[in-house]
Amino acid sequence: MKIPRFVRVLPVLAAVGAVLSLLVTTSADARVTAPDSTQACDYPNWAAGQSYATGNIVKYTDGQYYIAEHDNPGYDPIISTWYWDPYSCDGGSNPGTGSFPVSESQFNQMFPNRNSFYSYSGLVDALSAYPAFANTGDDATKKREAAAFLANVNHETGGLVYIKEINEANYPHYCDWGQPYGCPAGQAAYYGRGPIQLSWNFNYKAAGDALGIDLLGNPWQVEQNSAIAWKTGLWYWNTQTGPGTMTPHNAMVNGAGFGETIRSINGSIECNGGNPGQVQSRVDAYQRFTQALGVDPGGNLYC
Repeated sequence: MKIPRFVRVLPVLAAVGAVLSLLVTTSADARVTAPDSTQACDYPNWAAGQSYATGNIVKYTDGQYYIAEHDNPGYDPIISTWYWDPYSCDGGSNPGTGSFPVSESQFNQMFPNRNSFYSYSGLVDALSAYPAFANTGDDATKKREAAAFLANVNHETGGLVYIKEINEANYPHYCDWGQPYGCPAGQAAYYGRGPIQLSWNFNYKAAGDALGIDLLGNPWQVEQNSAIAWKTGLWYWNTQTGPGTMTPHNAMVNGAGFGETIRSINGSIECNGGNPGQVQSRVDAYQRFTQALGVDPGGNLYC
């Protein structure tokens, strides 16, 4: 028997109606049950020495969240950046490093004679290792920190010209055989390299451990890979106090001033009247760079 066309269509319409009803109900349920941002950010405080598995999320002492990228026995999230990544609570994705306050054109103006090895892209690539760098506080603070870092590396490298230490006679001096891991790359392998002129086997070991790179076994990576070179500079800046009492990063974001960054990098030789000419060279560069960025340099410029 031939069935009228409208009768044949009715079951299809009914099915479509049921699907639409299910979608509307599901959407409404989703709106009711979706967790808010407060719920999504309810993660435990990080604890030093506590073991963490890949995927664990913690709240660090600065109020920011981090996710373990590798199993670790409680390494510090802002120092051991190979083990931890910043974590965003609005969906779980990792945030970017923000906009670096120095543009490529400004960078090129600051370093007109730089070695092409010290590329702007290499610096930007390295920023993810320490997302708080030049990305903490108000815009003026961010610019001052960027200028302070670049002024110090300008001094250490002759305007980003030198990749490695010039005086090769010093090379064998940077091996501390008292360290249990020794100098596997050779006694003369740990000379100054990169924007902060990283030297000594124990510094290569510490920087490599923090960055997840075998710099103790292959320190030459610092003079062969621009991003790695920049990362070693940022490692020192953000995590080491040197002969000072605070990291250069903390000196700038907490208002201690540019002079304290000099103290943390080479204070035992330059500060307290040790070498005022070298201090002045760093200060001059800092003032040029802050002027280029349109920000006041702040106080406490000397050490």
